[in-house]
Amino acid sequence: MQPEDLVRDHTIYACVMGSRAFGLATEGSDTDRRGVFLAPTPLFWRFEKPPTHVEGPGEERFSWELERFCELALRGNPNILECLHSPLVEYADDTGHELLALRGAFLSRRVHGTFTRYALAQRRKLHDDVRTHGAPRWKHAMHLLRLLTSARDLLRTGELTIEAGDAREALLAVKRGEVPWPVVESRFARLAEETDEALERTPLPAEPDHARVADLLFRARRTSAARPGEV
Repeated sequence: MQPEDLVRDHTIYACVMGSRAFGLATEGSDTDRRGVFLAPTPLFWRFEKPPTHVEGPGEERFSWELERFCELALRGNPNILECLHSPLVEYADDTGHELLALRGAFLSRRVHGTFTRYALAQRRKLHDDVRTHGAPRWKHAMHLLRLLTSARDLLRTGELTIEAGDAREALLAVKRGEVPWPVVESRFARLAEETDEALERTPLPAEPDHARVADLLFRARRTSAARPGEV
């Protein structure tokens, strides 16, 4: 079985991500598709295991095997968690719906560290751009502001919202380079401070609910193993 066949035949969840999911799409924006596939259990009984992720089929598409996806989500990986909260779901089978129902089980105070570390790495890249080219990549600056806002609000409310909402026009102004870099930098700093403050009063639990996630994975593997003609 080819890797792309796993995506074509065994996807349990598929969504659109990127600017379209964030409510920041403009004319010419790409359509970034992300998904989760469940590799048939018998494939794990071989020396050569199925892939943990697959690029394609087609452009701008990337999928993770369910176990890898859950591992990353439990660690608080920002890209993975946002994938689970996309407002643009294109497909979900029964297992996919169960995965979506578990979105809250993946959330914990760990997100403070994972989101802020990711944001810090992106800020360094933007600063490097300014030093090298005299200006940042404005699109990346826009997305970083959106991410920091989502992280702050997640810690404040316990709910992850990835859409820009009322902030759309202000963020698009950053993308167009209409906001001076020092102003954008000050927004980064303020959001970082507000995110730290939100951690002190967050309703999120200290750890994600590993047991509920493990139960989903176990049942999915067991069902796959019992299905005749799976491989």
